Amino acid sequence: MNTESTKTRLFQAARALFDEEGEAGLSMRRIAAAVGITPMAIYKHYADKDALLNALMLDGFVAWEARVARIAASDPAAWLRALGAAFLDFALTEPRRYEAAFLLRASQARQYPHDFAEGRSPVVRLAREHAQRMRAPDPHAPSAGDIVLALSALCQGLVGMYRAGRFVSEDEFRAAYVRAVDHCILSYSPEPTP
Repeated sequence: MNTESTKTRLFQAARALFDEEGEAGLSMRRIAAAVGITPMAIYKHYADKDALLNALMLDGFVAWEARVARIAASDPAAWLRALGAAFLDFALTEPRRYEAAFLLRASQARQYPHDFAEGRSPVVRLAREHAQRMRAPDPHAPSAGDIVLALSALCQGLVGMYRAGRFVSEDEFRAAYVRAVDHCILSYSPEPTP
C-alpha cells in the first residue's frame, strides 16, 4: 500500500473516531488499530497527535468554508445574516465538523488578531469586506474587524450555551439566535433595515 493511501486511511479512521466520541476518543493506538498498522507506524504519516488534530481542524474548516461559499446575498447586512444562519446550521447539522473547526486546540488554529487582520481566514476576510460596506462612515464607528469579532463571538457563544443545555428547546434557541444576530447587525448598520 502506498504512503498516501495509508495516510488517507489514517485520517478517515481518526475522523470516524472523532465523529463517534469527540476529541476524547482520539488515540494514536486506536487509529492505528483501525487501519491495521502498528502504533509506531502511524508516526510515519503524522508526526504526533497535534498533526492529526490540525488535519481534523482543517477538514472542519473546509466544510465550513464550503457553506459560506454558497451565500449569494449581495446586500452586506443580508450577507452577514446569511453567514450567521450558515453558522447555526453548521453547528447543528455537522456538530463534529463544527467542533473540529472551532473548538479543537490545534497548534495551527488561526489566532486573533494577526491571522485575521492578515486575511488568513477566507471567511473572516469576506465578512470584513461586507461589514466594511455596511458600517457607518463615521471615523469613530467600530472597525469592520470589530464588527466581525462581535458577530462571531455572539454566534459561537450562543451555540456554546445551547450545547451546554441552557435553552429549553431547539426552537427557543433558534429564535433567540436569529433575534440576537439581527440585533447585532442592526446595531452596526448606519441605516437599520427590518
